Amino acid sequence: MTRSDLARLLGAPAGLVAEARREPVVIEDRDPLRFMAALAAATASGGTVLLAGDTWGENERCQLAALRQRAATTPATAAGKGWLGIPTGGTGGRLKLARHDEETLAAAVGGFCRHYSITQVNAAGVLPLHHVSGLMAWLRCALTGGEYRPLDWKAVVRGDLPALPAKAQGWVISLVPTQLERLLPSAAAVAWLQGFRLIFLGGAPAWPELLAKAAAAQLPVSPGYGLTETAAMVTGLRPEDFLLGARSNGPALPHATVAVGGDGIISVGGDSLFRGYYPDWRDRRPFATGDLGRLDPRGDLHVLGRSDAVIISGGEKVDPAEVEAVLCGTGELGEVVVLGLPDAQWGQVVVAAYPAAAQPVWARVHQAVALRLSAPKRPKHYVPIADWPVNEQGKVNRAEVARQAAAGS
Repeated sequence: MTRSDLARLLGAPAGLVAEARREPVVIEDRDPLRFMAALAAATASGGTVLLAGDTWGENERCQLAALRQRAATTPATAAGKGWLGIPTGGTGGRLKLARHDEETLAAAVGGFCRHYSITQVNAAGVLPLHHVSGLMAWLRCALTGGEYRPLDWKAVVRGDLPALPAKAQGWVISLVPTQLERLLPSAAAVAWLQGFRLIFLGGAPAWPELLAKAAAAQLPVSPGYGLTETAAMVTGLRPEDFLLGARSNGPALPHATVAVGGDGIISVGGDSLFRGYYPDWRDRRPFATGDLGRLDPRGDLHVLGRSDAVIISGGEKVDPAEVEAVLCGTGELGEVVVLGLPDAQWGQVVVAAYPAAAQPVWARVHQAVALRLSAPKRPKHYVPIADWPVNEQGKVNRAEVARQAAAGS
């Protein structure tokens, strides 16, 4: 596929000619139809295209301006590639723009279709188009000749559940866990969701109670794993397996490779991998995500959280290292791993895992925690780990601790 092919599939007007432009086109329109028209035209016109959030504040816009200024002094490489910058917050909250193009996007769509045995994708869109999940929902339709129908999420929550026309291969929808949680109490919304062929669930960890409620409602949910850097999904659990009781993020899609290193870090490779963070470039080596995970005997991925994760509990950010320092500082817990586990009420709860052989004086631990940590940072559960997992260098395997803690909390 060429860039002009992609522009045509996106609906660009005939006759647009690529221009030699130095300044990138920035697209940030809130209206989905105007956004789609602008991206189609920019794709046809050539040059760099950057997607921006319509709700960005001064901080994000200053970071974007700084990236554009640095681009003027960054040598251009990989001519014609990486022309589309899709925003991602990155691990530290700093704005990054993952560079994609017609080849990476087409690879992601092709792998998706093969994995789910779909030749024509029809999608209802409730996620913003500048976000990779919303963007790829549209692109899957455009590249397969299907229909994309943008919906107003606020209207959907209020009960405006549009009847979608019959399609030979059905309809799909992408949701984040909090959106699914808001729809499940409504019988009408559940009935509407039951009419979809696939309900993709991603963007954040889904807690066990939510998945149980979705399964009880017989919803065709497909939890997956993906990043802006991978043009969205690289793994996906098929809904038939979900409804039979499987609880994972599924196997790798055909276009991608997924591996978990000895330190528990997930690495991803494949043809949909980004070409660097604008304005910089990277080679095609596998990308270490910074996420912790494990592969089960079936080859399904289980995502266990961030290796450097900030825990968000009840809207408050918690640095695990700070809590670990307080706990170790008591002298009662020589080794401890603090992590966030999914919770229906708080989103995540702070959990402290420690070797079961330890015999702490809990009164001292609780006294130190109450004195030195605010309420959101205090562990809600302390989980003993019978076989404390360390490597030959004595470094703890945090992914394995997270797995055991999740099972034992």
